[in-house]
Amino acid sequence: MQHRLSQSSFYEKCPRLVTHLTALGKVPPNVNLSSQLIHLVRLRASQLNHCGFCQKMHADEARADGESQSRLDVLPAWKELSVFTENERAALAWTEALTRISEVDITDEAYQTALDAFGEDGLIELTAIIVQINSWNRIAVSFRFQPDVTK
Repeated sequence: MQHRLSQSSFYEKCPRLVTHLTALGKVPPNVNLSSQLIHLVRLRASQLNHCGFCQKMHADEARADGESQSRLDVLPAWKELSVFTENERAALAWTEALTRISEVDITDEAYQTALDAFGEDGLIELTAIIVQINSWNRIAVSFRFQPDVTK
């Protein structure tokens, strides 16, 4: 595997992108998106995008914030299991729709379910988080950022 630009070099050479993507993921306090839900969304998008770096980081962050390993283990099968709340299911469906936008149309049903769960402001903020993680995934995958798997 050919060496590519390291994470630290990328951050050093393009700080504006790091700053803007980080800001995009900051949820205003008046929006009801829990950190647990945000972790699930970021992890699921990273799974879909095959971003090992982000999967490791977001799984670690989710566990540190109290998420159970058993729910993380079955996240790819969220549609089949009852361990995820209705709001989490709506967020995960919206995440998959936006992440796979080039493959599948976003249905009115997916939109309405997400809108009903989060309201307009919440849906906009959820969309911003999904846009953010999809952008980070593309950066990490293209430059082959490597996670520290010794932790």
